[in-house]
Amino acid sequence: MHLILFDIDGTLVLTGGAGMRAMNRACEELVGHGKALDGVPVAGRTDWIILRDVLQRHGMALDMERLEELRRRYVDHLAEEIQFPGKGVKDMMPGIRDLLDALQRREDVALGLLTGNFLEGARIKLEYFDLWKYFRCGAFGGDAADRNALVPVAVRRARECGLPEIDPADVFVVGDTPHDIACAHAARATPVGVATGGYSVDQLRDCGADIVFRDLSNTDAFLNLL
Repeated sequence: MHLILFDIDGTLVLTGGAGMRAMNRACEELVGHGKALDGVPVAGRTDWIILRDVLQRHGMALDMERLEELRRRYVDHLAEEIQFPGKGVKDMMPGIRDLLDALQRREDVALGLLTGNFLEGARIKLEYFDLWKYFRCGAFGGDAADRNALVPVAVRRARECGLPEIDPADVFVVGDTPHDIACAHAARATPVGVATGGYSVDQLRDCGADIVFRDLSNTDAFLNLL
């Protein structure tokens, strides 16, 4: 049995900057700064740790009450921002629907998410592209600040959904950033890099991914991993 955990932004979809706009709006309401995320690294990081860094820049601590307030505001704004064209790419990444359809048909595969997005944010993004329906479980940016802690959460939830005990090497973490590669290694899972985000094939290999695709348009090549 294989558990395949997909990242969202840059791996499954790009949203034309909807997430950044929504988070900037949420932070502006709390810290009074309309471009609060400027200079804060976001790719591959959890929403939790991004918000912590934003508040630290403004001399504020991120306690659980503040995190919940920011999460709520962000999700409300994201539901609006996802409807706008935005800037840059707003689309599914190449081959995603064909690959998910092929994986869903296999009895030896369970599909899940491993993302830095809050659960509600992940759902808004994927429902917009009609992709949420493919995923039965996952780990999200509200489960831990450190992305390296998320693979065990996703595996536990897969077992709660009925998946049998699975060897760590049969857990595949598919993502477009070094953080995706690192969290797979931290859990002894198999990292699969995809160069549809901000990192090249060579950069992802240099980060420790033995398996890297330029994109996921070749369904058969991905299925051969299994």
